[in-house]
Amino acid sequence: MNLTYEQAYKKLEDILEKLESKGASLDESLSLYEEGISLYKHCNKLLENAQLKISKFTKLGIEEELNTREE
Repeated sequence: MNLTYEQAYKKLEDILEKLESKGASLDESLSLYEEGISLYKHCNKLLENAQLKISKFTKLGIEEELNTREE
């Protein structure tokens, strides 16, 4: 899936609106639910990756700051 977080989140919101409107058939609802789960997992993966990057940057920044203070 090559969607940005914002694109995936928007699609997920659209799916939720469709499901909440109760106008979809059972088959369509199941299909929307499956797509929603996939989008949810994709969003979580993107958030986890962003969190890892932030922790690495923070850790590097702290280490560099400590090394500068020691010198």
